[in-house]
Amino acid sequence: MLDGIGPRLRLLRRERGLTLEDLAAATGISVSTLSRLESGKRRPTLDLLLPLSQAHRVALDQLVAAPATGDPRVHLTPLHRERGNVLVPLTRYPGRVQVFKQILGPRERKLVTHTGWEWLYVLAGELRLIVGENELLLRPGEASEFDTAEPHWFGPAHTDAVEILHMYGPHGDQTVLRPPTTE
Repeated sequence: MLDGIGPRLRLLRRERGLTLEDLAAATGISVSTLSRLESGKRRPTLDLLLPLSQAHRVALDQLVAAPATGDPRVHLTPLHRERGNVLVPLTRYPGRVQVFKQILGPRERKLVTHTGWEWLYVLAGELRLIVGENELLLRPGEASEFDTAEPHWFGPAHTDAVEILHMYGPHGDQTVLRPPTTE
């Protein structure tokens, strides 16, 4: 397992167009240490892999290519919020597109803005979405995407909770929805 880390590190660095010097500046790891890691002459340690994982914006297990456990189930840990809201992260890659399953209970309508792009897909219930001057009602199977620089709010359309898939990403990492083609 450890033998494959060096080539994966080199591939990630090259795919991102980084030099060893660029990566050294981003991680605080010397150029010579990075070179030895990539060539397999230095054994990777957690102290070295953590900053590399952060710099490349990939999960640590992706760097080390942890072997499969034989159990195909994914064990997710929900994050509980106030008033019946539940957030389940489906991705764990900081700085990139994040995907969540959410159950939203009734909440105050408060328009917010921030940088990024959001995509919402309704699984169950009805979602009220406000983006700028537009107010929409989304039902199961319907989706929406929008620039979060626009004032926006979303929540249950009624007193019942709504269940959604929610993607959020930085600008430039937007999902493009296309209607199904008919042939």
